[in-house]
Amino acid sequence: MSEQTASPATAAANNNGGEPADETPVISARDLAVHFPLGRSLFGTPPVIKAVEGINLDIPAGSFFGLVGESGSGKTTLGRALLKAVPLSRGHVKYHDREVDYDLAEMTKAELKDYRKRAQLIFQDPYAALSPRMTVRDIIAEPLEVMKLTSSREETDKRVREIAAKCRLNLEHLRRFPHAFSGGQRQRISIARALVCNPRFIVADESVAALDVSIQADVLNLLKALQAELGLTFLFISHDLSVVAHTCDHVAVMYLGRLVESGPTRFLFNNPLHPYTRALLSAIPSLDPDHRGSAQKLEGEIPSPANPPPGCKFQTRCPFAIDHCRSVEPKLDHAGAEHEVACHRWQELSEGAGTETLEAS
Repeated sequence: MSEQTASPATAAANNNGGEPADETPVISARDLAVHFPLGRSLFGTPPVIKAVEGINLDIPAGSFFGLVGESGSGKTTLGRALLKAVPLSRGHVKYHDREVDYDLAEMTKAELKDYRKRAQLIFQDPYAALSPRMTVRDIIAEPLEVMKLTSSREETDKRVREIAAKCRLNLEHLRRFPHAFSGGQRQRISIARALVCNPRFIVADESVAALDVSIQADVLNLLKALQAELGLTFLFISHDLSVVAHTCDHVAVMYLGRLVESGPTRFLFNNPLHPYTRALLSAIPSLDPDHRGSAQKLEGEIPSPANPPPGCKFQTRCPFAIDHCRSVEPKLDHAGAEHEVACHRWQELSEGAGTETLEAS
């Protein structure tokens, strides 16, 4: 089993209110795996979908950590695993802040209840995430009431008004129902609901994917402002690399449930080392009319996580795959400056060898 490790970002934001930096990651995953059974088997072990496999990941306190990859690569499952929203099949996830240390694989019910206050999720679809039968005030106040974080209605209303103002919602909005709002306003309501219990760790799962471009920029700027003001740590899941480049200080790339590359954003975007990362970056549209770059076409579909190929999981679509790639799964190798890549031939690629030479070797 190959182990995969993502180093913390060097640019972990200094958003701790001037306090000395705590170098212990907020989230630290080791050999994390999440498998989903495919029915039952009369003979032997039933088949499973290996949605997440062998992940090691450190998310520094105060960072905006990006997670990218194609649909079906396991991004959402990994995010939910870090929230203890799906069962962990193997491995450990440790949560640390200045008050508590939890191992998500060995949590008691009381610890899980407390962890729900500290780690929250912002959903992708702002239209499906809000109940149409509840006012905005009741939607935002629900976590406080369920977790019993306030002792009176007056205290609840005060907290709701405070977080609504931080998320740029007017007081008159609190009396309305979700159908009266646009997509961007609904997403701000979802953000307010996630932040009302004062969490430290936020998973934003494609939280701007359903919004117009101008509204995306507004929501992203809001998230960055809230991160700086409240000292939050974000795991930002996205398939839009241009959004990740603008927002995140560290990026990890997933493919078929595994990490294939990780590093500080500026290093990874300026010098992608894995063929999969290069293909993703080459597909970003350019606003320069004189730009003549061409996307690197990936042949075939992403393999099934129920029956992954042997060796490197990207070898079925990689133009540079050789026999060694088809038999031995690569581990994340240090490429300098906290930049890591899981590819047997990354050094050849980084030296600028031509495609024909690499393919023939």
